[in-house]
Amino acid sequence: MAANLPSLPLHNNNNNNGFPASNTDSSLPYSSTIHLDRGDKVALESYWWKMRDKCTVVTKGWEFMSYGSDWSNSACWFMTPELRDAIKRLHALVGNADTDDSHLVVGNGATQLFQAALFALSSSPSLSPHTPINVVAAAPHYSGYPDETDMVRSSLYKWSGDAREYDKNEAYIEIVNYPNNPDGSVRTTPVVNNKYGCEGKLIHDLVFYWPHYTPITHKAKHDLMLFSLSKCTGHSGSRIGWAIVKDKDIARKMTKLIELNSIGVSGESQTRAAKIMEVLCDSYQSLRCDGSKKDSELFFEYSRRLLKERWEKLREVISENGDFILHNKFSQRAYCNFKNESSETYPAFAWFMCKKEEDCGIYMDKKMRVVARSGNRFGSDSKFARIDMLGTAEDEFEEFLDRLSNIKEVN
Repeated sequence: MAANLPSLPLHNNNNNNGFPASNTDSSLPYSSTIHLDRGDKVALESYWWKMRDKCTVVTKGWEFMSYGSDWSNSACWFMTPELRDAIKRLHALVGNADTDDSHLVVGNGATQLFQAALFALSSSPSLSPHTPINVVAAAPHYSGYPDETDMVRSSLYKWSGDAREYDKNEAYIEIVNYPNNPDGSVRTTPVVNNKYGCEGKLIHDLVFYWPHYTPITHKAKHDLMLFSLSKCTGHSGSRIGWAIVKDKDIARKMTKLIELNSIGVSGESQTRAAKIMEVLCDSYQSLRCDGSKKDSELFFEYSRRLLKERWEKLREVISENGDFILHNKFSQRAYCNFKNESSETYPAFAWFMCKKEEDCGIYMDKKMRVVARSGNRFGSDSKFARIDMLGTAEDEFEEFLDRLSNIKEVN
C-alpha cells in the first residue's frame, strides 16, 4: 500500500507551517451529498499546492491587449508561442503523441475543440451539402458526445449512436477515445464495420492518455488528436485544451470555428497553462540531471500513487460489498515507455454495475447520498454508473468508501 497523501485544502486555508490545514471533521454527515459525477480532478490540488511558488504567474496590466497572440501562425493565430512550445515539450517528455509535421490548435477546453473538429471534418467539399454526416462512438462512450453533437442542431452533422451498430451507407465521423471514459478500456482502433466503403473520418480523444492513468505504450500519430489541461494536470478552471492536427486546412477550419465562437482563447489562461507545463517538465529534467528528485516532487508519480491508493481501497471495499460489481476492477498491465517498466492502468473513473436496482445512479443516491452519472448517459444500461476517482478531497473519498461499506437507507 502506498503512503498516505496530504489532504486537499478545501478552503485554501493554511496552518502555521504553510501547508493546507486538515479537515478536523472526521466524517461528513449523511445528510450531506457527495458529488462524484462532475469530472473535476480537484484531488490533484494537493500536489499543485506544494508547487504553488514555482507556478505563480504575474500578468501586467498592459499585456494581452490584442485578440491575437501570433499573427504569423496561420493555423492558430490566437495561440501564444509559449503555450505552443510548452505543449511540444510536454509531449516530447511523455512520449504519448507526435507533434512533428502537425499543427497545434488551442481551444477553450477539449469541449470547444470537439465542436471545432466536427465543423472542420463535416464541411469537406466531398460530402453531401444536404445530408448531415453521422457522428458515432463505441459504447460505453463519453456522456458529452451526444449532447455536444446535437446541441446546436447543425445541418452539417448529427449524433448517430453506437459505432459498433452503425450500418448506414453514409459518411461518418467516429470518435476513438482511449483510455475510454467511462470504463478505462484501451481501444486504439476504430470499430465501425464500413462494409459500404463510405467516407469515414476519425477524431481521437486522448485526454486521458497520460502516464498517471495508463501505461504509455506508443506515440500516437493520428490525424486529429484532442488533449486537455484539465485531465492532464487537473486545472479544469483554466479551460485550456489543444488539438494536434496533421492537415493544415482542417486546423484552419477549427480555428475559424473558435474565432467565430469566442474570438480565440484567453491569453492569461494560456500563460498559466504554459507555466504549469514548464514546472512539470522542469522537475523531470532536474531528475535526469542530478537524480535527487523524490516521487512526491514529480507530478505523474505523485498522481499515479494517489490513484493507485484509491483504487486499492475501492477494490477492497467492493470485494466485501454485495450490491455492486466493479467492471474495471482489474488493472491492465503493459510496458510503459515513459516509466521504462511494466505498469498498470489506474483509470480516472470507476465503472459500477448495481445488482439490485434497475438504475445504479438512483440506487447510490437513495442508499448513500452519492451522486454518480448514470450509465444510460454513456450509451449503456442504467444499471451502470460512473464514479470519479479524483473528483473529491481525501476526506470525502474516505467518506464515500465508508458509506459504500455500510449501505443504509437515507431519508
